[in-house]
Amino acid sequence: MDVVSRAKPDPRAFVALETTLLLHGVPSASALPLAHELNEIVRSAGVEPALVGVVDGKPTVGMHDDELRTLLDAPSVPKANTANPGVLIHRASHAATTVSATMELASTAGVRVFATGGIGGVHPGLAERVDISADLAAFTRFPVAVVTSGTKTILDIASTREALETLGIPVVGFQTDSYPAFYLRESDLSVDARYEDVDELASFVHAELVRTGRGIVLANPIPEADALDPQEVGSWLAQATQIARLRGADGRDVTPATLAALHEVSGGRTLEANLALIRANTHLAARLSKAMMEQV
Repeated sequence: MDVVSRAKPDPRAFVALETTLLLHGVPSASALPLAHELNEIVRSAGVEPALVGVVDGKPTVGMHDDELRTLLDAPSVPKANTANPGVLIHRASHAATTVSATMELASTAGVRVFATGGIGGVHPGLAERVDISADLAAFTRFPVAVVTSGTKTILDIASTREALETLGIPVVGFQTDSYPAFYLRESDLSVDARYEDVDELASFVHAELVRTGRGIVLANPIPEADALDPQEVGSWLAQATQIARLRGADGRDVTPATLAALHEVSGGRTLEANLALIRANTHLAARLSKAMMEQV
Protein backbone atom coordinates (compact mmCIF):
# COMPACT_ATOMS: atom_id res chain seq x y z
CA MET A 1 0.00 0.00 0.00
CA ASP A 2 1.35 3.43 -0.95
CA VAL A 3 0.97 5.36 2.30
CA VAL A 4 1.77 9.04 2.68
CA SER A 5 3.85 8.81 5.85
CA ARG A 6 5.03 11.86 7.72
CA ALA A 7 6.20 9.71 10.64
CA LYS A 8 9.81 10.30 9.72
CA PRO A 9 12.74 10.00 10.13
CA ASP A 10 12.07 7.71 13.11
CA PRO A 11 8.52 6.26 13.25
CA ARG A 12 9.21 4.97 16.77
CA ALA A 13 8.94 8.56 17.95
CA PHE A 14 5.28 8.82 16.92
CA VAL A 15 1.89 7.93 18.40
CA ALA A 16 -0.91 7.08 15.98
CA LEU A 17 -4.32 8.71 16.48
CA GLU A 18 -7.54 7.80 14.66
CA THR A 19 -9.85 10.01 12.62
CA THR A 20 -13.09 8.14 13.38
CA LEU A 21 -13.19 9.69 16.84
CA LEU A 22 -12.92 13.18 15.37
CA LEU A 23 -15.35 12.69 12.48
CA HIS A 24 -17.93 10.34 13.99
CA GLY A 25 -17.41 10.45 17.75
CA VAL A 26 -17.62 14.09 18.80
CA PRO A 27 -19.59 17.16 17.65
CA SER A 28 -17.97 18.60 14.53
CA ALA A 29 -17.19 21.92 16.20
CA SER A 30 -15.17 20.08 18.85
CA ALA A 31 -13.11 17.97 16.45
CA LEU A 32 -10.28 20.35 15.55
CA PRO A 33 -9.79 21.64 19.11
CA LEU A 34 -9.74 18.04 20.35
CA ALA A 35 -7.16 17.08 17.72
CA HIS A 36 -4.96 19.98 18.84
CA GLU A 37 -5.38 18.97 22.49
CA LEU A 38 -4.38 15.37 21.80
CA ASN A 39 -1.43 16.53 19.71
CA GLU A 40 -0.21 18.65 22.60
CA ILE A 41 -0.57 15.76 25.06
CA VAL A 42 1.65 13.64 22.82
CA ARG A 43 4.24 16.36 22.27
CA SER A 44 4.42 17.14 25.99
CA ALA A 45 5.87 13.63 26.47
CA GLY A 46 8.62 14.26 23.93
CA VAL A 47 7.21 12.40 20.92
CA GLU A 48 5.04 13.35 17.93
CA PRO A 49 1.39 12.68 17.00
CA ALA A 50 0.46 10.96 13.73
CA LEU A 51 -3.20 11.42 12.84
CA VAL A 52 -4.29 8.66 10.45
CA GLY A 53 -6.91 8.93 7.72
CA VAL A 54 -7.58 8.84 3.98
CA VAL A 55 -7.73 12.14 2.10
CA ASP A 56 -8.79 12.16 -1.56
CA GLY A 57 -7.84 8.50 -1.78
CA LYS A 58 -4.42 8.98 -0.17
CA PRO A 59 -3.90 6.91 3.01
CA THR A 60 -2.02 9.27 5.30
CA VAL A 61 -0.11 8.78 8.55
CA GLY A 62 0.53 12.19 10.08
CA MET A 63 -2.26 14.33 8.63
CA HIS A 64 -1.88 18.10 8.63
CA ASP A 65 -4.55 20.48 9.90
CA ASP A 66 -5.60 21.43 6.38
CA GLU A 67 -6.21 17.76 5.57
CA LEU A 68 -8.30 17.29 8.70
CA ARG A 69 -10.27 20.41 7.82
CA THR A 70 -10.91 18.95 4.36
CA LEU A 71 -12.49 15.89 5.97
CA LEU A 72 -14.45 17.97 8.48
CA ASP A 73 -15.83 20.16 5.68
CA ALA A 74 -16.93 17.21 3.55
CA PRO A 75 -20.69 16.47 3.49
CA SER A 76 -20.05 12.91 4.65
CA VAL A 77 -16.99 10.78 5.29
CA PRO A 78 -17.26 6.98 5.33
CA LYS A 79 -15.65 4.87 8.03
CA ALA A 80 -12.84 2.57 6.93
CA ASN A 81 -12.03 -0.72 8.55
CA THR A 82 -9.63 -3.27 7.07
CA ALA A 83 -12.30 -4.53 4.66
CA ASN A 84 -12.87 -1.41 2.59
CA PRO A 85 -9.85 0.95 2.37
CA GLY A 86 -8.88 -0.44 -1.04
CA VAL A 87 -12.24 0.53 -2.52
CA LEU A 88 -12.13 3.99 -0.94
CA ILE A 89 -8.57 4.57 -2.13
CA HIS A 90 -9.42 3.38 -5.64
CA ARG A 91 -12.38 5.77 -5.75
CA ALA A 92 -10.26 8.69 -4.46
CA SER A 93 -12.60 9.01 -1.49
CA HIS A 94 -12.03 10.43 1.96
CA ALA A 95 -12.22 8.03 4.88
CA ALA A 96 -12.11 8.11 8.66
CA THR A 97 -10.05 5.21 9.95
CA THR A 98 -11.39 2.95 12.68
CA VAL A 99 -9.10 1.04 15.04
CA SER A 100 -8.41 -1.72 12.51
CA ALA A 101 -7.65 0.59 9.58
CA THR A 102 -5.55 2.86 11.78
CA MET A 103 -3.52 -0.15 12.88
CA GLU A 104 -2.97 -1.18 9.26
CA LEU A 105 -1.79 2.22 8.08
CA ALA A 106 0.26 2.91 11.21
CA SER A 107 2.07 -0.43 10.96
CA THR A 108 2.80 0.18 7.28
CA ALA A 109 4.48 3.44 8.28
CA GLY A 110 6.41 1.77 11.11
CA VAL A 111 4.45 3.42 13.95
CA ARG A 112 4.11 0.94 16.81
CA VAL A 113 1.95 2.73 19.41
CA PHE A 114 -1.64 3.87 18.93
CA ALA A 115 -4.02 5.60 21.36
CA THR A 116 -7.75 5.09 21.06
CA GLY A 117 -10.81 5.20 23.31
CA GLY A 118 -12.22 1.68 23.17
CA ILE A 119 -11.73 -1.14 20.72
CA GLY A 120 -14.55 -2.82 18.82
CA GLY A 121 -15.52 -6.39 19.42
CA VAL A 122 -18.38 -8.84 19.48
CA HIS A 123 -21.81 -7.26 19.13
CA PRO A 124 -24.73 -8.53 21.22
CA GLY A 125 -27.28 -10.82 19.60
CA LEU A 126 -25.06 -13.29 17.76
CA ALA A 127 -28.02 -15.69 17.65
CA GLU A 128 -29.65 -13.28 15.22
CA ARG A 129 -26.61 -12.36 13.12
CA VAL A 130 -22.86 -12.59 13.47
CA ASP A 131 -21.43 -9.09 13.92
CA ILE A 132 -17.81 -8.94 15.02
CA SER A 133 -15.61 -5.88 14.62
CA ALA A 134 -12.68 -6.03 12.22
CA ASP A 135 -10.62 -4.62 15.10
CA LEU A 136 -10.15 -8.08 16.59
CA ALA A 137 -8.66 -9.68 13.49
CA ALA A 138 -6.44 -6.63 12.96
CA PHE A 139 -4.55 -7.49 16.13
CA THR A 140 -3.50 -10.78 14.52
CA ARG A 141 -2.02 -8.97 11.51
CA PHE A 142 -0.45 -5.70 12.58
CA PRO A 143 2.29 -5.24 15.22
CA VAL A 144 0.88 -2.23 17.03
CA ALA A 145 0.34 -1.70 20.75
CA VAL A 146 -3.13 -0.18 21.19
CA VAL A 147 -3.73 1.78 24.37
CA THR A 148 -7.44 1.49 25.10
CA SER A 149 -9.92 1.64 27.96
CA GLY A 150 -11.12 -1.82 27.01
CA THR A 151 -14.07 -2.66 24.79
CA LYS A 152 -16.83 -0.17 24.10
CA THR A 153 -19.61 -0.54 26.68
CA ILE A 154 -22.27 -1.10 24.02
CA LEU A 155 -20.66 -4.42 23.01
CA ASP A 156 -20.54 -7.93 24.47
CA ILE A 157 -17.42 -7.37 26.55
CA ALA A 158 -17.11 -10.92 27.89
CA SER A 159 -17.33 -12.47 24.42
CA THR A 160 -14.85 -9.92 23.10
CA ARG A 161 -12.36 -10.75 25.83
CA GLU A 162 -12.75 -14.46 25.06
CA ALA A 163 -12.27 -13.80 21.33
CA LEU A 164 -9.02 -11.94 22.00
CA GLU A 165 -7.69 -14.95 23.88
CA THR A 166 -8.81 -17.31 21.13
CA LEU A 167 -6.98 -15.17 18.59
CA GLY A 168 -3.82 -15.24 20.69
CA ILE A 169 -3.78 -11.52 21.42
CA PRO A 170 -2.11 -10.55 24.70
CA VAL A 171 -4.18 -8.25 26.90
CA VAL A 172 -2.05 -6.46 29.48
CA GLY A 173 -3.24 -3.97 32.06
CA PHE A 174 -1.52 -0.80 33.13
CA GLN A 175 -1.93 -0.63 36.90
CA THR A 176 -5.00 -2.87 36.74
CA ASP A 177 -5.81 -6.57 37.09
CA SER A 178 -9.28 -6.12 35.60
CA TYR A 179 -10.18 -5.70 31.95
CA PRO A 180 -11.81 -2.25 31.89
CA ALA A 181 -15.23 -1.64 30.35
CA PHE A 182 -14.79 1.75 28.68
CA TYR A 183 -16.91 4.06 30.89
CA LEU A 184 -16.31 1.69 33.81
CA ARG A 185 -12.93 1.07 35.40
CA GLU A 186 -13.53 -2.62 36.04
CA SER A 187 -15.35 -5.68 34.79
CA ASP A 188 -15.41 -9.23 36.14
CA LEU A 189 -12.83 -10.15 33.47
CA SER A 190 -9.08 -10.26 33.95
CA VAL A 191 -6.04 -9.18 31.97
CA ASP A 192 -3.18 -11.54 31.13
CA ALA A 193 -0.60 -9.52 33.04
CA ARG A 194 -0.34 -6.30 35.02
CA TYR A 195 2.39 -3.70 34.61
CA GLU A 196 2.96 -0.90 37.11
CA ASP A 197 5.83 0.92 35.44
CA VAL A 198 5.98 2.45 31.95
CA ASP A 199 9.61 1.46 31.40
CA GLU A 200 8.91 -2.19 32.22
CA LEU A 201 5.82 -2.06 30.01
CA ALA A 202 7.86 -0.58 27.16
CA SER A 203 10.41 -3.36 27.40
CA PHE A 204 7.67 -6.00 27.18
CA VAL A 205 5.82 -4.28 24.33
CA HIS A 206 8.94 -3.96 22.20
CA ALA A 207 9.94 -7.58 22.76
CA GLU A 208 6.42 -8.91 22.16
CA LEU A 209 5.82 -6.96 18.94
CA VAL A 210 9.10 -8.29 17.56
CA ARG A 211 8.45 -11.83 18.82
CA THR A 212 4.99 -12.27 17.33
CA GLY A 213 4.44 -9.64 14.65
CA ARG A 214 0.97 -9.24 16.18
CA GLY A 215 -0.71 -6.45 18.09
CA ILE A 216 -1.16 -5.97 21.83
CA VAL A 217 -4.19 -4.72 23.75
CA LEU A 218 -2.89 -2.38 26.44
CA ALA A 219 -5.78 -1.82 28.86
CA ASN A 220 -5.79 1.51 30.67
CA PRO A 221 -8.88 2.17 32.84
CA ILE A 222 -10.72 5.46 32.60
CA PRO A 223 -9.49 7.86 35.34
CA GLU A 224 -11.34 7.18 38.58
CA ALA A 225 -12.77 10.70 38.79
CA ASP A 226 -14.35 10.31 35.34
CA ALA A 227 -15.75 6.78 35.63
CA LEU A 228 -19.53 6.45 35.46
CA ASP A 229 -21.99 4.54 37.62
CA PRO A 230 -22.67 1.04 36.21
CA GLN A 231 -26.42 1.17 36.90
CA GLU A 232 -26.79 4.54 35.16
CA VAL A 233 -24.78 3.30 32.19
CA GLY A 234 -26.98 0.20 31.95
CA SER A 235 -30.15 2.29 31.91
CA TRP A 236 -28.76 4.72 29.34
CA LEU A 237 -27.54 1.89 27.15
CA ALA A 238 -30.97 0.23 27.03
CA GLN A 239 -32.51 3.52 25.89
CA ALA A 240 -29.73 4.28 23.41
CA THR A 241 -29.92 0.83 21.82
CA GLN A 242 -33.64 1.27 21.23
CA ILE A 243 -33.14 4.75 19.76
CA ALA A 244 -30.43 3.53 17.36
CA ARG A 245 -32.71 0.72 16.16
CA LEU A 246 -35.61 3.11 15.61
CA ARG A 247 -33.29 5.32 13.57
CA GLY A 248 -32.45 2.37 11.34
CA ALA A 249 -28.77 2.01 12.26
CA ASP A 250 -27.19 -1.03 10.62
CA GLY A 251 -23.77 -2.51 9.92
CA ARG A 252 -20.89 -0.07 10.43
CA ASP A 253 -23.38 2.60 11.55
CA VAL A 254 -24.58 0.74 14.65
CA THR A 255 -21.69 1.71 16.93
CA PRO A 256 -21.60 5.47 16.16
CA ALA A 257 -25.41 5.67 16.20
CA THR A 258 -25.64 3.96 19.58
CA LEU A 259 -22.84 6.06 21.05
CA ALA A 260 -24.51 9.23 19.76
CA ALA A 261 -27.78 8.16 21.36
CA LEU A 262 -25.94 7.40 24.59
CA HIS A 263 -24.54 10.93 24.65
CA GLU A 264 -28.08 12.25 24.19
CA VAL A 265 -29.82 10.22 26.89
CA SER A 266 -26.99 10.75 29.39
CA GLY A 267 -27.09 14.50 28.95
CA GLY A 268 -23.55 14.50 27.58
CA ARG A 269 -22.00 12.61 30.50
CA THR A 270 -20.90 9.66 28.37
CA LEU A 271 -19.27 12.07 25.90
CA GLU A 272 -17.39 13.73 28.75
CA ALA A 273 -16.24 10.31 29.96
CA ASN A 274 -15.19 9.35 26.44
CA LEU A 275 -13.06 12.48 26.15
CA ALA A 276 -11.49 11.88 29.56
CA LEU A 277 -10.43 8.35 28.72
CA ILE A 278 -9.02 9.26 25.29
CA ARG A 279 -6.92 11.98 26.91
CA ALA A 280 -5.62 9.51 29.50
CA ASN A 281 -4.91 6.88 26.86
CA THR A 282 -3.09 9.38 24.67
CA HIS A 283 -0.93 10.42 27.61
CA LEU A 284 0.00 6.81 28.40
CA ALA A 285 0.65 6.00 24.73
CA ALA A 286 2.99 8.97 24.46
CA ARG A 287 4.90 7.93 27.57
CA LEU A 288 5.11 4.38 26.23
CA SER A 289 6.38 5.53 22.84
CA LYS A 290 9.00 7.72 24.48
CA ALA A 291 10.19 4.89 26.73
CA MET A 292 10.37 2.42 23.83
CA MET A 293 12.39 4.87 21.75
CA GLU A 294 14.87 5.43 24.57
CA GLN A 295 15.32 1.72 25.29
CA VAL A 296 16.11 0.60 21.75
